[in-house]
Amino acid sequence: MTTGRLATTRGVRDSNEYEDPKLTETAAAPSSLTDAEIVARVRAGDRALFEILMRRHNQRIYRVARSVVKDETEVEDVMQQAYINAYVHLDQFEDRSQFSTWLTRITLNEAFGRRRKLQSESMARVPSDIAEDTGAFMDTITSSQPDPERQAYARELHRVIEQAVDTLPEAYRTVFMLRDIEGLSTSETGEGLSLGEEAVKTRLHRARAMIRRAVTARIGDVAEGAFQFHAPRCDRVVAAVLARIDQEPTVRLSDSDE
Repeated sequence: MTTGRLATTRGVRDSNEYEDPKLTETAAAPSSLTDAEIVARVRAGDRALFEILMRRHNQRIYRVARSVVKDETEVEDVMQQAYINAYVHLDQFEDRSQFSTWLTRITLNEAFGRRRKLQSESMARVPSDIAEDTGAFMDTITSSQPDPERQAYARELHRVIEQAVDTLPEAYRTVFMLRDIEGLSTSETGEGLSLGEEAVKTRLHRARAMIRRAVTARIGDVAEGAFQFHAPRCDRVVAAVLARIDQEPTVRLSDSDE
């Protein structure tokens, strides 16, 4: 296991909402600002606003980390460290790129580093001989009202999807998670993984074929509901990062900001 386990925090709420209604007025007021505008204010010394960035991107960052690291506790560690790395190096963020893309790259770097460490500590599980299949991967599920039976069916599909994705080789799993689960574009996925667009398309095609036999053809839109990062975990990561940020020196400014 990794050292520096997630810091425990007090007063973490237990609800089903991502937005914390008890955010201070300072944090709540600029919630409509763009990422770049919030980054500029954090650079200027308003540390509290970094919470908005974390809550805004927690779902994506969880899925990015989870695509590389399967252990849920390790995933939260990766997220926490990725946010700390982003905060400490905010001076390196350039407005010409999206903050979400920059944060995704930081998270992937941290996740791959954590995976290498885990592999050196324990036996890596490598899936074998998953037969390819042809045909469309996703069909649309026609649904009307989310009755209890359909909700149970959707939960089961989520479980099947997650298990199937976990059996993919890492090279295909990361692409599948970023493209089909998180919804990143081909170019965003390629930029995050340092791959060309054709390589992303090839890996995505193979990943879909590999897991087709493990899931039904009736996945449809429920794939978007897989690998959720629910409120209590969101709060835990946010609170732990903010506690560590309080111990960090003020964000250093680049020459252009001075």
